[in-house]
Amino acid sequence: MSDALKTFDVASIRQQFPILARTLDGNPLVYLDNAATTQKPQAVIDALVDFYTQCNSNVHRGAHQLSDEATRRYEQSRATVAKFIHASAVEEVIWTSGTTEGINIVAKGMAQRLQACDEVMVTQMEHHANLVTWQQACKMSGAILKVVPIDEQGNLDLAAFEQLLSSRTRMLALPHVSNALGTINPIKMLTAKVKAVAPQALVLIDGAQGVAHGRVDVQDIGADFYVFSGHKLFGPTGIGVLWGRRQVLEDWPVWLTGGEMIATVTYEDATWGKLPNRLEAGTPNIAGAIGLAAAIDWFSQLDMDAVAGHEQALLQRALELAQQVPGMRVVGNAENKIGILSFVIEGAHPADIGFLLDRQGIAIRTGDHCAQPLMARLHVPGTARASFSIYNTLDEVEALFKGLHKASMMLA
Repeated sequence: MSDALKTFDVASIRQQFPILARTLDGNPLVYLDNAATTQKPQAVIDALVDFYTQCNSNVHRGAHQLSDEATRRYEQSRATVAKFIHASAVEEVIWTSGTTEGINIVAKGMAQRLQACDEVMVTQMEHHANLVTWQQACKMSGAILKVVPIDEQGNLDLAAFEQLLSSRTRMLALPHVSNALGTINPIKMLTAKVKAVAPQALVLIDGAQGVAHGRVDVQDIGADFYVFSGHKLFGPTGIGVLWGRRQVLEDWPVWLTGGEMIATVTYEDATWGKLPNRLEAGTPNIAGAIGLAAAIDWFSQLDMDAVAGHEQALLQRALELAQQVPGMRVVGNAENKIGILSFVIEGAHPADIGFLLDRQGIAIRTGDHCAQPLMARLHVPGTARASFSIYNTLDEVEALFKGLHKASMMLA
């Protein structure tokens, strides 16, 4: 057993996740679909129940105690997020429904500022949420979309990146971590290169996969936007965060209009409120924000070095066992990656692999992982993907490969 697993108390962590005690068709649940969504600790479940049973109310304008209490919890949750990602001001934290909405807020605003000669850079490893959104922004504005290629191992081609970068670059939008391959991108270095060549350019980091796998310091990264979803960080679905530099957000074009974000209204015109209200139209996901803060409080108590070591130990064991499965090929072998194992098995469709594993209680993901152009680049229709988190164990890695051997025999 590796030193990381000896010092990391997985059993204690697992006890805090009620769903992990489930059985499926008589088999213990082996949940390996964490890149899609993580399970929720009891602390998060309790926070949601407590809100709805103790102070359920709308926020900010209520003239009663329940609203005051809900508002305090809601805004304290914003402060919790700001501290977690090292934002310089609480007002820089904008609540969204998730990563996708955060990217759209930025892209819709940027589309109003881009001109025909401008360039937007994305990568070959984008999730559709970051690719299609910028694709549409370029179509609306006439700007040019530039795609940074990857190599055969799933690393970003840094030489090609430097060739594509120019004084006409106005936006770089890329993932902190690839959802399909697990590749960790050098986002701080890439941001610095963009700022050096095109000082007016902005940088957006899609942090959906990165935020739950290590420390995120938005000031240290140097980007202008960082977006992530709560449900991939042990929090509820339907809540996310757009962090942006205050000086950038203060005059950012609004996308949604309605209640809360207004300063003044007449029948002829309207003016927008101050941050963060101006970018948060409508009734917010109050319980979601409180649940996300509870998830962050819970997660922040862990030793991040131990968390990273644990997940790497699981990945390394999986890579060792992958060599023993006939016809199995790992897709994405970047040197710097998180605990994501994407693979194909010769003669077996990924969907069939997923189905047969499910019959054994093993939950993985199959398909193109909302990254069709990436799959085309890698010459595969899709992959099977096992993604590890803090509550997974070596025994579950072993169970995955026992299941794969069994599935391979049935598909042969």
